[in-house]
Amino acid sequence: MTATPSGHNASFRSPFHLGYAKRNVYSNYRFKEKFTLTRDLTIGRVADAAGCKVQTVRYYEQIGLIPAPPRSSGNQRVYDDSAIHRLTFIRHARELGFPLQAIRDLISLSDDPSQPCNAADAIAKAQLSEVDRRIQRLRALRHELERMIEQCRGGRIADCRVLEVLSDHTLCETGNHDVPKVF
Repeated sequence: MTATPSGHNASFRSPFHLGYAKRNVYSNYRFKEKFTLTRDLTIGRVADAAGCKVQTVRYYEQIGLIPAPPRSSGNQRVYDDSAIHRLTFIRHARELGFPLQAIRDLISLSDDPSQPCNAADAIAKAQLSEVDRRIQRLRALRHELERMIEQCRGGRIADCRVLEVLSDHTLCETGNHDVPKVF
């Protein structure tokens, strides 16, 4: 990693670039700097803070995963810190492979924190089962590819076992190679 002239990691970005305001707070033990989010964040700053693209923010707004923000007098979207929190939640859930409907359900559950978490647990268990199914399919695909490669004699293309197996599905050990879908 490269360091800036001040000695910081070059990939480090100050909280000020996201619209944070610096506020000094005194305690008996030490001097602290506390950062609070300012309101009226632009879509670009919200996207940057949440680690996604502006188009993604618009898409999640369009499909109702994040509420439509108020608009400025210039008709620009005006966000607050709750949008960053929601987008970060969605991004993390997508990284874990949750489909959009499951994320929608999880968001709905999180909007009522007093209820039991049985439904959230059930959604997570269903996702774990889906991940296990995908892993099983990927292992079968790996085995089939290894078998194809091992059977290839390395001769001419006319005699290539890889191309032969790809042309005739009946030569495969496993019948279904569908790639698992992620929604």
